[in-house]
Amino acid sequence: MKPSEEKYIDKQPWLDKHEKPFLEIRGVTKKFGDFTAVDNVNLEIYKGELFCLLGGSGCGKSTLLRILAGFETPTEGNFLIDGVDMTELPPYERPVNMMFQSYAIFPHMSVEKNIAYGLKRDGLSKAEVKIRVEEGLELVQLSQFAKRKPHQLSGGQQQRVALARALVKYPKVLLLDEPLAALDKKLREKTQFELMDIQYKLGITFIVVTHDQEEAMTLSSRIAVMDQGKIRQIGTPTDIYEYPQSRFTANFIGSINIFEGVVKESRSESHVVQCEETRCDLIIDRDSSIHTGESIGVAIRPEKIHLSREEPDNKDFNTLKGKVLDFGYIGNLSVYNVKLDSGKTVKVSSPNQNRYSKHRVTWDDIVYLTWEPANTVVLL
Repeated sequence: MKPSEEKYIDKQPWLDKHEKPFLEIRGVTKKFGDFTAVDNVNLEIYKGELFCLLGGSGCGKSTLLRILAGFETPTEGNFLIDGVDMTELPPYERPVNMMFQSYAIFPHMSVEKNIAYGLKRDGLSKAEVKIRVEEGLELVQLSQFAKRKPHQLSGGQQQRVALARALVKYPKVLLLDEPLAALDKKLREKTQFELMDIQYKLGITFIVVTHDQEEAMTLSSRIAVMDQGKIRQIGTPTDIYEYPQSRFTANFIGSINIFEGVVKESRSESHVVQCEETRCDLIIDRDSSIHTGESIGVAIRPEKIHLSREEPDNKDFNTLKGKVLDFGYIGNLSVYNVKLDSGKTVKVSSPNQNRYSKHRVTWDDIVYLTWEPANTVVLL
């Protein structure tokens, strides 16, 4: 398999104003009758990225992928790959390949014949087909299974056959529609890293559609969060999780607690937010975009909150008092729902660092919740 001459290695080309996008989606809209599946999407993806389209069912992510593949025609807009407009080209003339959720491998063909199928259809010589199939088998570590039929393989191995079949055609862009959805949790986690390793070696631009937040966070260089046909936010996994730009993104990615309040006071390094849901003021870091008297949401992730039976001495932290309403042990961490006096429920997650502790917080305990102002996110 031919590796890319310029691999995507710890670069952030989207931050370089001189870097040219490899794939450009310009004002793409797709309507089915009165229903708008994709709504004026503009997106730039750079060479060698492993880019994820993330969203719930019906958000338009798969429709957008099918437009890129040529299986759907946009109602409006166009898109380019490497500077060439692809909008009107049929699927077989586009430098893309697609890996489907169902894998779509032929049950009557061996592994090697499945991988060779597209190459033979393209009219490549027997010698070239043989070389590419051997490269593909080696890349996905299935050389010893070349003669087997799909029913003799595990789900993860079938997934790798489909991946090899797509890659041996040397596409400029590989489109993957929920590629790991059919795998169990452990195999899915293992395969995520295999997929990342293959993409890293080849340097091919991958665009992955998924509804799985953890999968998108693990795989991608950047993520586009979609909702109702629109892109709500684009950013690295860290940007999306730590700095959500909307309430939708904050709620969709992971768990989060949101307290509604009004900016009461602005200080040199912080703001004070009056909040009825906590029955006390909250402190957040200074933000030039918000002003005294403005209504905002103060958001905090469950893992950023420290939970203790002891009242803290440090008054620079945000501190809430409540009662443990629910408690769940999940092995590596414990999850608590803590009810405040106001009736507001706050979710907290704590790592289980010790095998057993007689001081572990449990149901009906009175606890104190604290967090640093720097860990809050402001939502307008």
